[in-house]
Amino acid sequence: MPVELFFLGPAETQFFHGDPMGVLRYTLRARGHPNVTAGHRTTFEVTVDPEIGETADCIIGVSSSDSISTLPDEMKRAIARESSLVRVILRTENGYDEIRGYGHPELTLDHPTDIVCRKSDYICSRTLMIRADKAAFDLDENLVRDLRKGRELKVEIIVEY
Repeated sequence: MPVELFFLGPAETQFFHGDPMGVLRYTLRARGHPNVTAGHRTTFEVTVDPEIGETADCIIGVSSSDSISTLPDEMKRAIARESSLVRVILRTENGYDEIRGYGHPELTLDHPTDIVCRKSDYICSRTLMIRADKAAFDLDENLVRDLRKGRELKVEIIVEY
């Protein structure tokens, strides 16, 4: 199976093409923040913004290397397919979690600062996936603890289409 590897700044992209399903992987970097509470029960978010307020209970990562608008076009096209499965793997020094959800043809994937994963079917420019099986509240305790300490967050987005 041919593999193409692209380096886009601090993020990494791997495109795997196989039969009958395609798989795309993209890795971005962010960091935690002392104000991370991970209390939101229906979403989680990563943002390019360097700071968050004390009430931002869905934001788990700041200073992201990417927003949803800077994801590779091929990945955005795959996410916007009706049958796409989207997985997000979150890694810190001591924590790990995996979230599964779905893409949708109405996703615009063009917000300049944010990436949001949602348990609901709500779609806006910030939405990466809908019908996710986890939100900020559900994330691994060790992961959240690392994020509160400002540790590096590796976000791997995997799209099966």
